Amino acid sequence: MEKLAFQYVHENGGLDSEESYPYQAKCFYNASYNAIMVDGYASIPSGSEEDLMEAVATMGPISVAIDASHDSFQFYQSGVYYEENCSTEWLNHAVLLVGYGYSDQDYWIVKNSWSENWGNNGYIHMAKDRNNNCGIATDASFPVIL
Repeated sequence: MEKLAFQYVHENGGLDSEESYPYQAKCFYNASYNAIMVDGYASIPSGSEEDLMEAVATMGPISVAIDASHDSFQFYQSGVYYEENCSTEWLNHAVLLVGYGYSDQDYWIVKNSWSENWGNNGYIHMAKDRNNNCGIATDASFPVIL
């Protein structure tokens, strides 16, 4: 899912900075304003939360696909999210893994795209080391930046 976005950026020569290409609800892309160049993407071994933890610690934010189909996810507000009925294979939503932490239990810090009004200011703490809950480590990747 997220790999298509990385491929698009690579094939189109990079990404603009927000300063040079502010949001205006219309597309005015100009490759001469690129702030970074992407050479492709790297995938994290599927299902490995240990490799995912190492990647976010050393590479920075990681794009992950998750099962976000449950009401418990859609109406999440706080705490460490764990959904026993989540799939590790049926993934339907791309989010950004930005870190991990511990508060009575290990969790992933995940940024969603549904605005800061969703969850905890746009973020969710997802259960870590709980058998790849919601498929967080199934399809994870990051761009290779030139």
